[in-house]
Amino acid sequence: MQALIQRVSEARVTVDGRVTGAIDGGLLVLLCAERGDDDAVADKLLTKLLKLRIFSDAAGKMNLSVRDVGGGLLIVSQFTLAADTSGGNRPSFTNAAPPDEGRRLYEYFVAQAGKAHPVVATGEFGADMRVALVNDGPVTIPLRA
Repeated sequence: MQALIQRVSEARVTVDGRVTGAIDGGLLVLLCAERGDDDAVADKLLTKLLKLRIFSDAAGKMNLSVRDVGGGLLIVSQFTLAADTSGGNRPSFTNAAPPDEGRRLYEYFVAQAGKAHPVVATGEFGADMRVALVNDGPVTIPLRA
């Protein structure tokens, strides 16, 4: 399981003209379940995510977590993070979890995040989504379990 984390001052997901999830400051989490992932892998990634110190402290050092600053999480499924481009110009997504398992792991991750963190918003699994964000920094970090 992997994620691309973006520190944002605001972010939202729109599907068919309706906002499915939005946060003010916090983390936009583009989440990809891969073949062989399980609940334990999702738990490990969530723990790392919530402890990741990428927000500035009073001295301007990246020393605070999303929990420390009271930021939100906007979790968006993103199977294209599993893209393999080594074979040519058309990406292969065979490393991504099959859709049913990807959905299950995404929903599990979101549910666990909701138990561990007070502000969690989401996109819509499998939908054609529009993601709008203001990247704060910019800070963008790949994260693996």
